Amino acid sequence: MHPIEHLQEKIAASLSNLPIYREPAGLYEPITYTLQQGGKRIRPLLTLIATQMFGGNPDKALPAATAIEIFHNFTLLHDDIIDQAPLRRGRDTVYKKWNINTAILSGDTMFAVAYGQLAGSDPQQLPVLMQVFTKTAIEVCEGQQYDIDFENAGDVTIDAYLNMIRLKTAVLLAASLKIGALIGGASQKDAEAIYRFGENMGIAFQLQDDLLDAFGDEAVFGKKTGGDIIANKKTYLYLKALECSSKENAAELKNWFLQRTGEPQAKIAAVLDLFNKAGVKQHAENMIQDYIQKAMSHLKTITPDEKARGPLLELLSGMLKRNH
Repeated sequence: MHPIEHLQEKIAASLSNLPIYREPAGLYEPITYTLQQGGKRIRPLLTLIATQMFGGNPDKALPAATAIEIFHNFTLLHDDIIDQAPLRRGRDTVYKKWNINTAILSGDTMFAVAYGQLAGSDPQQLPVLMQVFTKTAIEVCEGQQYDIDFENAGDVTIDAYLNMIRLKTAVLLAASLKIGALIGGASQKDAEAIYRFGENMGIAFQLQDDLLDAFGDEAVFGKKTGGDIIANKKTYLYLKALECSSKENAAELKNWFLQRTGEPQAKIAAVLDLFNKAGVKQHAENMIQDYIQKAMSHLKTITPDEKARGPLLELLSGMLKRNH
């Protein structure tokens, strides 16, 4: 059983040895820049962990894990354009450092390179891996479109929001685990169970990010809080506050989320006050725990024993602690 640190080294080595850094430099330098930013590399790590959970060799899963990490970074390249985000992980985003056209084209190339990496998997397993990977890629795009649609929609429901974050965020975590499990020799039943585990954990993590964006400690969270409020993001907190507030407070909250100018700190303070009056922090914490419990109920049904699950639970526990 390889420790997490050893698996992380394998992923880093695989990414650094990619045969894609060539001419034209204007296309490939942004890809190098993106993949060398590091980050947590949670998704490929989940793939390798899942493979060895079911008795497989994580080296056999490296092509798929690398494909997943490249695909994830491709989505970030395009997300930054959509969100007009100037920074990612403390550095200029690709469209800011180069330009929008370069970011689009480099992202498209990363999408193709991801499939090229996946093609290096066991030929007998490749068809089913391709099915999972392709379905997930489409769903991530569906989630992104819902997120865009919600910006100007006046009737977003909590269920619709939860489905959006499931598609945009959770399904890639779930697919990372399922692909790893299949490579490791898991049964279809176990592969589906670990997918549902990852899906529910992914929703829990996104709800936690929503919560921390509003109420987190900036020193611990690693970025300034209130970003979702400034961007008028209709997160779970906003939607639950509308549901739990008086008519007057709900109207005031809606009014704040119609504003795109003004003093940011005043807006954050006013919205947080309305969130507190509605008690949404506790509602969000309860919802997060509900999804974690759902996730664990699926994990308990799979074949590997507690020792085999150890690295997976260690990784997820670290993510939860880091975000608190």
